[in-house]
Amino acid sequence: MKKQSNLARLMDYAGSFRYLTYSSWILSALSALFALVPFWYIWKIVDGVLESVPDFSRAQDLTHNGWMAVLFAVLSLLIYVAGLMCSHIAAFRIASNIRSSAMHHIVTLPLGFLDGFGSGRMRKIVNESSAATETYLAHQLPDRAGAVATPAGLLFLLFFFDWRLGILSLIPVVLAFAIMSAMTGQRMKEKMKEYQNALEDMSNEAVEYVRGIPVIKTFGQTLFSFRRFRTAIDNYRTWVIAYTKELRLPMMFYTTAINSVFAFLIAAGLFFTRNGVTADFLTDLIFYIIITPVISVTLTKIMYQSENAMIVDDALKRIDSVMELTPLPEAEERADIRDASVEVRNVSFRYHEGTQALDSVSLKIRSGETVAFVGPSGSGKTTMANLISRFFDVQQGQILIGDVDVRQIPKEQLMDTVSFVFQDSRLLKTTVLENVRMAKPDADREEVMEALRKAQCMDIVEKLPEGIDTVIGTGGVYLSGGEQQRLSIARVMLKDAPVIILDEATAYADADNEIRVQEAFSRLAEGRTVIMIAHRLSTVVGADRIFVLQDGKIAQSGSHRELLAAGGLYRDMWEDYQTSVRWKVGKENSGPSAGEKAGQKNGRVPAGRGNEKTGKEQEK
Repeated sequence: MKKQSNLARLMDYAGSFRYLTYSSWILSALSALFALVPFWYIWKIVDGVLESVPDFSRAQDLTHNGWMAVLFAVLSLLIYVAGLMCSHIAAFRIASNIRSSAMHHIVTLPLGFLDGFGSGRMRKIVNESSAATETYLAHQLPDRAGAVATPAGLLFLLFFFDWRLGILSLIPVVLAFAIMSAMTGQRMKEKMKEYQNALEDMSNEAVEYVRGIPVIKTFGQTLFSFRRFRTAIDNYRTWVIAYTKELRLPMMFYTTAINSVFAFLIAAGLFFTRNGVTADFLTDLIFYIIITPVISVTLTKIMYQSENAMIVDDALKRIDSVMELTPLPEAEERADIRDASVEVRNVSFRYHEGTQALDSVSLKIRSGETVAFVGPSGSGKTTMANLISRFFDVQQGQILIGDVDVRQIPKEQLMDTVSFVFQDSRLLKTTVLENVRMAKPDADREEVMEALRKAQCMDIVEKLPEGIDTVIGTGGVYLSGGEQQRLSIARVMLKDAPVIILDEATAYADADNEIRVQEAFSRLAEGRTVIMIAHRLSTVVGADRIFVLQDGKIAQSGSHRELLAAGGLYRDMWEDYQTSVRWKVGKENSGPSAGEKAGQKNGRVPAGRGNEKTGKEQEK
């Protein structure tokens, strides 16, 4: 099947607005032709003046020709503006449709795919790649129509007055065009791809760097602590400098060639007038000197259009890289989920071409049971939770909720069945009411207030100037990490899902907030199946069962007491943890942590995980 051209693909996004795009091309071409007419009248003015020398009073129609030149110049400008209006309306619509299509496709993708894709890279593709098409459609394509019409009109004018001067005027054009073709060929396409890749990498790493600023400030680190970001900047700088140097000579020759037309005309003038000059030849020579700058302007436009065509080609390929990502297959009929039990049967999973994250793991969690996943960083704890939530699909085996394979549960039903609280909670810039009601859009105010009470959030609501109608992030209203976490728990309370996944949800809470969060977790766990992921082992001592993961496999399982008695990895981790919580600069810590207090108070303390890559640093 023949591949669709980039322009045809863009027109598919345009819908009925494509006719505005076509109109802009016609208007631009007309504008370019009308822009050449003033040069005809200028030639008539010069001819009239030279023929009347030395008695200029004999010159005829100078005023008329001057006004006609102005009229066609203004008419050309107005037509060009009308063409740009048409092209911009269509271009904005196309860019909007591209973004809309990309976002509609993204929401069908598994929730975990952004972890590997990179949020900075995704933002750049959706926003900047679609913006690149807008510039191309709004300016470059109309200008291309004009650049096609202008040479046609120029060729007529160049050969109409004096074919000899016309040919001489085209020699530098041919040289410049040859140099331009060498600069904008296949090699240029590869270079443009490298350039966009460098920008994309730098954008992605910049996002990660900004997210890590709290860590940088806390530990007094510098940019060099984020080696990947620094490397991305250095790679971009190295590439740009090398590419600029590579194009330095070709660009110099191109500029020299395109601006050398005057040298050819002056040499021709001297040669053709060696036996004397006539008024007609002098008129033609002056006309060619006046009109030939249009050639350089037109050729330069064509060069930049070629470059922008490559940018658009690269932009569409990047958009395709998103659109070609395959959504997870969706079940059509609502599943009959018997209870809130979770079973993992012989599950294996790996990320891309990396090492095995899970290797033939099997376990069963009874309905209403509270379990914990613990283990060293990279052992597979978060991967297990992601697969249960169906952020990814298993590559081998099955995951069942209520004896139904999660792949047979429609997405909406699965989201109503499984709720999760992450360590890094996100709130939108809207009211507390709307932030909580995201979990259940049809909930009334009383239902939201009840969820806030259960999540221990009333102290937050009471201090806000407008209560639950306060907009977070405006007028100086900002919440701490622990307070944001409690509002996230209120969302989950409101949603009332039977299976809860807690992903080190107390990682950023201070002592007071941690106690309140733990109390909210205890309310949340009532009558539900709770899966905790934790590094802070004091938060899982009350769990019904603890699964210890190592190298993608379950190394041990049992209650806290059973695992301590059995020895092995869990007891080693517990002893290391006890040492770390007691250690303090200059003295021993004589009291238990906030998490331990909450655990002693509630008996069962659900909590989540920290970032697996930095878990031990957080513990210490």
